[in-house]
Amino acid sequence: MSLKAFHLFFIALSIVLAAFTAAWATGQYRGAHDAASLVYVCVSLLAGIGLAVYGAKFQRKARRL
Repeated sequence: MSLKAFHLFFIALSIVLAAFTAAWATGQYRGAHDAASLVYVCVSLLAGIGLAVYGAKFQRKARRL
């Protein structure tokens, strides 16, 4: 596995982790209505979106190399 492929795999794995973290925090928020859980949901979703954008840009750049 090349370094580029491993990097893309690691980004995809991180996106999945961010999604699961957001889902877990959503469950915590539904149970306790804690503001910290809601913030954690937002941060996890933003991290997942940011990682997806970064992964797409990296993939485009890696094709040119």
